[in-house]
Amino acid sequence: MTKLRSALLLFSAALLLSACAPADPEVAAWEAMAGAVTITRDDWGIAHVYGPTDAHAVFGAVYAQAEDDFPRIERNFLFSQGRLAEAFGEDDLYTDLRMRLFIDPVEIQAMYDESPQYLKDLMDAWAAGLNYYLHTHPEVEPWVLDRFEPWMALTFSEGSIGGDIERVNVRQLQAFYEEGPGGMAMAELAIEPPLIDWEEPRGSNGIAIAPSNTVDGNALLLINPHTSFFFRSELHMRSDEGLNAYGASTWGQFFIYQGFNEDAGWMHTSSGVDNIDEFMETVVERDGAFFYLVDGTERPIETREVTVRFRTDAGMEERSFTTFRTHHGPIVRAEDGKWVSFAIMEEPLSALQQSWGRTKARSLADYRENMEMHTNSSNNTIFADSEGNIAYWHSNFVPRRRADLDWNRPVDGSDARNDWGEPHSIDETPNIFNPASGWIQNTNNWPYSAAGPDSPDPEAYAPYFDRVGENARGIHAMRVLEGRTDFTLEGLLEAAFDSQMPGFEPIVPALVQAYDRAPASDARRAALAEPVELLRAWDYRWGTESVATSVATYWAEDMMDRVAGAARTAGVSTEAYIAGRASVQEHLASLAAAVEKLEADFGDWRTPWGEINRFQRLTPDIVAVFDDEGPSIPVGFHSGRWGSLASFGTRQPEGLVRRYGTSGNSFVAVVEFGDRVRALAVTAGGESGDPTSPHFNDQAERYATGNLRPVYYYAEDIEAHAEETYRPGRR
Repeated sequence: MTKLRSALLLFSAALLLSACAPADPEVAAWEAMAGAVTITRDDWGIAHVYGPTDAHAVFGAVYAQAEDDFPRIERNFLFSQGRLAEAFGEDDLYTDLRMRLFIDPVEIQAMYDESPQYLKDLMDAWAAGLNYYLHTHPEVEPWVLDRFEPWMALTFSEGSIGGDIERVNVRQLQAFYEEGPGGMAMAELAIEPPLIDWEEPRGSNGIAIAPSNTVDGNALLLINPHTSFFFRSELHMRSDEGLNAYGASTWGQFFIYQGFNEDAGWMHTSSGVDNIDEFMETVVERDGAFFYLVDGTERPIETREVTVRFRTDAGMEERSFTTFRTHHGPIVRAEDGKWVSFAIMEEPLSALQQSWGRTKARSLADYRENMEMHTNSSNNTIFADSEGNIAYWHSNFVPRRRADLDWNRPVDGSDARNDWGEPHSIDETPNIFNPASGWIQNTNNWPYSAAGPDSPDPEAYAPYFDRVGENARGIHAMRVLEGRTDFTLEGLLEAAFDSQMPGFEPIVPALVQAYDRAPASDARRAALAEPVELLRAWDYRWGTESVATSVATYWAEDMMDRVAGAARTAGVSTEAYIAGRASVQEHLASLAAAVEKLEADFGDWRTPWGEINRFQRLTPDIVAVFDDEGPSIPVGFHSGRWGSLASFGTRQPEGLVRRYGTSGNSFVAVVEFGDRVRALAVTAGGESGDPTSPHFNDQAERYATGNLRPVYYYAEDIEAHAEETYRPGRR
């Protein structure tokens, strides 16, 4: 027998043994579930997922998300579990420790074990879908998470862009825990806040229009989250168990976070409620153990050892910490010789149940029942349904507290009277149901203007129900809503992209008046005459061809930096200082600096806003990379800071002159609830995170111009616009 024949026989025998060997039961289970799931990609790459059960739909939905952008899924769940440093190194060590103060894997696994069976089924399907994706895509190399466990879904159960835990200051946390009890780091770390915060305000816009204010007698809903770009996936989930939800799903989560079903829609905006508090704890040490005082009685401080692993050039290392907690929450810093505990809602199991339950709520009564769980802590909710109801819930978790204390500051934790009570009921909260005005708006502003004259009375509620007040977007929203009874779906879209910027209205006239007051001998009068006249005639509207928008923006930003310290000393906002207290010298110096910068960057101060303000998507990096020489698209709309409802937060990278969008409008949709639901939508850039995909940037022009595309919701529309249909693992 030749060597070749022997080799062939051995190879054939090996194949036969392999074929006869029992299959991996876990893989077999994944494949069985995948065989019952259908994913249809429409001509925009949006995944329409169908399965016979909700669990099948979850399996297919997370599988489709992983196809579109697995790195964003993995990063979200590394963050949620306090494991970023395992992927990205020691710089994330204390970010991970912060998360681990609240997320204990042992406790979370116990919650999974105690979960109702339907939720276990969903979590099991979620993990199976992600693991099956990795199984069928061996070329994908995760940073850390090469296997997902069902309990991990409970670590990220709510979906906001900035979760409650992120309010803990990482530098102060590091100062407290770096050397442990008794170390130098136990001293408080004084962190001077920036004089002016140029980060784009995170939040969102939500608008609901009652049938009385619409042409066709149908309720309308605007879904306009303002997040970092590409933070959520656009997705459609269907099952034979009543699930038919469409909207935006935060990468890796198995529920539609903001969206609609055939009968109801929901939009979340970050709330200005005060439902996160700090308590000053009086701590004593006895024989190496720590106690804290409550009404004169010493209670032992709970301790837990937390080990955080982090990647280095030499391999994986770890650091262990003894962490502390009182009944108020974990200790996060020190101040004035006391330890400070941090109190938030900590109910991941209920939060996940509530997040899933709202996707299947079909009426106002259904949604109200879902809100009775009180675990949607950081969000307001704007709602509309096919019965013509519109509603506003102001947050969903507001603990009862003493109204005579300033909860914006840490309160005395040694006085039991200061402890949180049960959450306020829905009837005790400044909510709104079917107002006579026929509209509801929220732009992260207070609830007391949400329905115009039919808004709640602030005198009826404790101060802790709001800590932010009105904002420029709220003023703008009321202008486009008041007095109108002719809304259509397209009309609501036009309102959402209205170009007014009320934030400039108090400050630009102050600049013009300062110029007029300047002495004739001031040489800057002649040099600045043309830009001043341009601003004098400006209607405070953005646009790609607007030079006034460019000049006003550069002047306002320089001015705010210039007078921020004086404004703080005077105890007023920077905008108020500019409008009423800034000197002629300050105004003219800032305008001259703005003109000089525009000329230096673009060759002429008469540069239209669209030449400066750009949308660009070049790479799949989570932290975007920009290039002035690369292709980009002009964007007319502006920062929400100035009252633009369509928000576009930008960054000017070092060495570049243009500004590139990084946040603001992300997923935008308008929805009409009639006999059939009708919707228009757009996603920033495109659905896919793969630069080789035709859907990486195919929505960019529509995004930049507010030209939303039709949503394919019904089976006949999905079929008519299907690009491909397949089962997970068989694409």
